[in-house]
Amino acid sequence: MNRFPIAACLPFLLLAACGRTEPVADMPSQEELAAAANAAAAEALAAQQSDEGLDSLNYVNAARGFAVTLPEGWVKDEGASNADGIVYEDPGAGADVRVFWQKNDGDQTLQQIVETVSDGAEGVDGDFIGDNEYRGTANDGEGNNVAVRLLRQPDGSIVTATFVYPEMLSEQYQSISDALLRSLRLLPTAGAATPDAAPAAAANAATAEQP
Repeated sequence: MNRFPIAACLPFLLLAACGRTEPVADMPSQEELAAAANAAAAEALAAQQSDEGLDSLNYVNAARGFAVTLPEGWVKDEGASNADGIVYEDPGAGADVRVFWQKNDGDQTLQQIVETVSDGAEGVDGDFIGDNEYRGTANDGEGNNVAVRLLRQPDGSIVTATFVYPEMLSEQYQSISDALLRSLRLLPTAGAATPDAAPAAAANAATAEQP
């Protein structure tokens, strides 16, 4: 399945893992303690909901500060997924969803990022919701519809979800796409908090570990 130009144009969708060097100290820093607490809270949320028998698949990335609910029965693309996000595919129809975090090195505004995306895509139509959220749709010119949602975190980093599906199956996938993009939420990260709460985690919840 051909990828939509948004995926090619957005630097925050690159699947490169970032290296990290931990400082040596006798006691953990306040940032480390906060990160550990947030990770534990996300894991506790998933564990709490695991006893309720929910049917949806919830992905929680406590390290990168976001969570999203995925369609039941979709399959994870292990090769394309990493510590920054995930790719899930519908094995029967050629649809997929990609949700990734990326550091915003240039500290661009969401408006600047969307302008870059629009320059490399066809028929992009969308709206800003405040200064830190964007929702849009487009067509890749090869028979696929694309729905996208961008969230800018308090530290400037970006979380992006793109849902790609065959145009001829719009009736089948439109409601799935809308529900999935609505489920994308930011989680508190070390030293910052957001008003958005994570969606309820599911029985088969997956939690990403800090790289």
